Amino acid sequence: MALRGKKFSFDKVITMIDEMAALLVKEQQDDNDKKEMCEMQLDKAEDDLKVLETTVADLEKSIEEGKESIATLIDEIAALTAGLVELDKQVAEAMETRKEENEDYTTTMASNTAAKELIGFAKNRMQKFYNPSLYKAPPKRELSEEERITLNMGGTLAPTAAPGGIAGTGISFVQVVAHDQQKDAPPPPPATWDAYSKKSEESGGVMAIMDMLVADLDKEIQEMDVEETDAQQEYEQFTKDAAEKRVMDSKSITEKEGAKADAEALLEKETGERTDKMKESLATVNFLGNLHKDCDWLLQNFDVRKEARQGEVDSLKKAKAVLSGADFSLVQTKRFLSRA
Repeated sequence: MALRGKKFSFDKVITMIDEMAALLVKEQQDDNDKKEMCEMQLDKAEDDLKVLETTVADLEKSIEEGKESIATLIDEIAALTAGLVELDKQVAEAMETRKEENEDYTTTMASNTAAKELIGFAKNRMQKFYNPSLYKAPPKRELSEEERITLNMGGTLAPTAAPGGIAGTGISFVQVVAHDQQKDAPPPPPATWDAYSKKSEESGGVMAIMDMLVADLDKEIQEMDVEETDAQQEYEQFTKDAAEKRVMDSKSITEKEGAKADAEALLEKETGERTDKMKESLATVNFLGNLHKDCDWLLQNFDVRKEARQGEVDSLKKAKAVLSGADFSLVQTKRFLSRA
């Protein structure tokens, strides 16, 4: 009746309709803004989580490689250190062996030299008897001024202390000279030429044996000289190589210890970074969970809510048009539909 008579004002109702429509528009804009914010934050959080997971995986791989590298360096350093100990032991053993070899060489050379001198002494004495022209008299004793005065005054010389002798035999050239001065002249040669020839032949055989012995001694001395020279050269080369190896291995140990220290520092740093990234990843997971709690319902029902609001706004616009004097048939139609 109010609509037909147009005597009643619907301005207040129309104003309320406009306010309701504006509120619906604002609610839709809030949903739009929140949807955009949720999608942006979800995308960013998921991307950040993927990056964090990749970083943690890379750090874990690097940490494992660092542990293996440190273990390898520890083994290598231990092997090099043990090698240096073994090298020092070998050098000490080589030094002791060389010392013993040199002592044996010196002792044997002294024995061989003394043996040659003894053979030469014996051969010279035989030459004195069998071939005087080849005999070499020992040098006469040179008296000191005090000894000459003693002799001139009719005194006697003090006995001379006998040296160790040739090859430990107690025979010395001084004793031989004194013995030669005191002994009687050698016996006369044999009466017959045959006897002399026999003695000469015997002496020749003995002389030949002596010469063979001297030749053997000379050969042995020569061989010993060569062996001693070779052994000394080998020892010197070994000690030189050992010294160079020690320097190189010591340098390698220093370098590996430095690399081990760097690897341990890097391992400690990466372990700390992994812990931080895991905490950050956990925080991101929690943040994502809260985002889903806040945003999932809106994202899932956004289109339905938008369509419903749009329908409400359209209905309010139609109601406003009717109240503003539009065709009443719209209202009648609505009533009919509502009753149906």
